[in-house]
Amino acid sequence: MKLVTFIHQNKTQIGFVVNHKVFSFHSFDSNFPNTMLEFIQQGESAMNKAREYEQKAFAGEKESEALDYENTCLLAPLPNPTSCRDGYAFRQHVAAARRNRKVDMIKEFDEYPIFYFTNHNAVQGPGDVLCMPDHFQKLDFELEAAIVIGKHGRNIKAENADDYIFGYTIMNDMSARTLQMEEMLLNLGPAKGKDFSTVIGPMIVTPDELMPFKKSPKPNHVGNSFNLEMKCWVNGVEVSSGNMGDMDWTFAEIIERCAYGVNIFPGEVIGSGTVGTGCFLELNGTGLLHNPDFKPQWLQENDVVKMEITGLGRLVNKIVKEDSDFSILANKKIVS
Repeated sequence: MKLVTFIHQNKTQIGFVVNHKVFSFHSFDSNFPNTMLEFIQQGESAMNKAREYEQKAFAGEKESEALDYENTCLLAPLPNPTSCRDGYAFRQHVAAARRNRKVDMIKEFDEYPIFYFTNHNAVQGPGDVLCMPDHFQKLDFELEAAIVIGKHGRNIKAENADDYIFGYTIMNDMSARTLQMEEMLLNLGPAKGKDFSTVIGPMIVTPDELMPFKKSPKPNHVGNSFNLEMKCWVNGVEVSSGNMGDMDWTFAEIIERCAYGVNIFPGEVIGSGTVGTGCFLELNGTGLLHNPDFKPQWLQENDVVKMEITGLGRLVNKIVKEDSDFSILANKKIVS
């Protein structure tokens, strides 16, 4: 299923997409859960009902009440995740970033997957991304995939972890690089450089939809892997291209680490980390490595960022400047 959260007649609703039409679950069942999180938390019983309504939609029922997908006001498919982590799964991105800084590839990348927590209260979907002045100091996109956890678990082994995935979505891990690099000098973070916006959407796609794209994971890894093209455009110009199948660490392996000694719950979001070529930080570094006259590019006010992953849709955002001159960078203490 392709699941969405949207606004219609000033009311937030959840539904699904069939043949480029958005169907509200409440058009089939007024007692269906009101939010995506409630739907996920109700588990298999709610999903069985949802699939029944999807089949009715394919058969033509409620089509007169459905909305045109392209003209529907979509929110983040899961606007209130119970947590949000981001991984570091693509070796190509890590190796390129370290090469561009003229440091060796770190051997620990190949030993275990890692992740950090970001601000689950700053998750948003398609539309405007509001940025403060400091965010525009090297403002960046990051092209990623993400999963949504579908059921409670603890101490989950990687070989069983795919069963805990409710669905997949696109993630744009927005990054204010100047803030990020400053705070990481103290060996803590990323935090403030990341916490203003994490974009997911436009839909959550259940795993069965992606099985035609399934492929083998990298050697010595376990878990589902999918041959899904990943692309990003800024103002209509393609700037990034990769493939979700290039993840070295699978989502199953990332879940294993996340759930070690810890309960994970329905509605948690976990990102893949940036695909190779998937951000300006990497692209600028590569450009400067080969050409000292290369002009770095960062996101600017009114830029439009479009991301697309095969089977997961297209996520579109516009960069908007908040009406403020408040700067925490300018408020740093002067140390003599």
